[in-house]
Amino acid sequence: MPILEKVLIANRGEIALRVLRACKELDIQTVAVHSKADRELKHVLLADEAVCIGPAPSTESYLNVPAIISAAEVTRATAIHPGYGFLAENADFADQVEKSGFIFIGPTANVIRLMGDKVSAIQAMKEAGVPTVPGSDGPITDNNELTLEIARRIGYPIIVKAAAGGGGRGMRVVHEEAALLSSIQVTQSEAAAAFGSDVVYLEKFLQKPRHVEIQVIADGQGNAIHLGDRDCSLQRRHQKILEEAPAPGIPQHIRDQVTEACVKACIDIGYRGAGTFEFLYEDEGFYFIEMNTRVQVEHPVTEMITGFDIVKEQLRIASGLPLSARQSDIQFRGHAFECRINAEDPKTFLPCPGKVTTFHAPGGLGVRVDSHLYDGYTVPPYYDSLIAKIICHGEDRPLALARMRQALDELVVEGIRTNTPLHRELVRDQAFKTGGVSIHYLEKRLQE
Repeated sequence: MPILEKVLIANRGEIALRVLRACKELDIQTVAVHSKADRELKHVLLADEAVCIGPAPSTESYLNVPAIISAAEVTRATAIHPGYGFLAENADFADQVEKSGFIFIGPTANVIRLMGDKVSAIQAMKEAGVPTVPGSDGPITDNNELTLEIARRIGYPIIVKAAAGGGGRGMRVVHEEAALLSSIQVTQSEAAAAFGSDVVYLEKFLQKPRHVEIQVIADGQGNAIHLGDRDCSLQRRHQKILEEAPAPGIPQHIRDQVTEACVKACIDIGYRGAGTFEFLYEDEGFYFIEMNTRVQVEHPVTEMITGFDIVKEQLRIASGLPLSARQSDIQFRGHAFECRINAEDPKTFLPCPGKVTTFHAPGGLGVRVDSHLYDGYTVPPYYDSLIAKIICHGEDRPLALARMRQALDELVVEGIRTNTPLHRELVRDQAFKTGGVSIHYLEKRLQE
């Protein structure tokens, strides 16, 4: 079976360039779609063809489904790669792509829908044997007495979550029974306004969990493997800032149990492509929270410790080929970190778009830089502030961290402000150097 002939990249920035590089290695032609603000993006300049799909606002360009489909038709693309963000986890988009005669590089629309609704996702994971957070096992009803009874069984503190929520929105922590019912009403109102659905459920609120995720890849033909875990606990406002692989300090037998359960779940739900199971981890317990049905921002740390090209595998699977590796082929070597460099003020975190007058990327053994920046590039004000990812690998955690410290010191971005100073502090922070900080650590540190 031939590999895909031509791929339209329905994204921008570093991930679009990442997909383009994988296509080039497989001798696949590329189409870059872009907004009027993104004519000078690196991947747009490098692609075989480029199509402008609308004005700067993402609602009129990168979220404009008819414009993207039209671009695929005009350029006679074979498939569409959604990257991450924008339309990557939009089941209707995946449906539209397939109905228009193109291949969607990702799971089927049905699987995206199943895993996009947190209630149905948790139910599917329970059936597959993936450990979940103690909770209401589905949406709560308007039977207040039953709701209070469920909450007592779970035990306080409890978190009320919107089934259609995401990105840290649509959730509220309740510490005592007296506040539960009013908190549910407020969350329902917020969820209806933000997500168009007022369905909420209850979960045990873990006090000091870590955010640990499992990378999987499956071919939709009954084969699936895992590529180990990542720790993404350094977060601000539920947004990841620094990631590492593997997650430090997890007993191997517990790691084996959860990775095997994730592989089984992929086969059970007929998963296709790259995906990530996200967990809260506390006291040697894994608790499933959601599945991301796409490639993750932090996929490079996994690639660094496995030598396995996740994006290239996505392309192979989309062309109908079976998985190129068995689980026994995957060897884990050393440790890797990733720092997300954002165009933002390191103190206030306000976005700082503008012209990059100087960009110097770090280098050396074990250092990888995924970035679309170059001297003279103007960071537009319309999109996510991520401008570069610095990834460092070493034979053990201390060496990988030493390389990251050096890489951050070498990095030069002038003309705009970035969060590099924060990263330079974090990689020298004693608690982080020890490993295993909770998801609340960075917020508390910033407050202090």
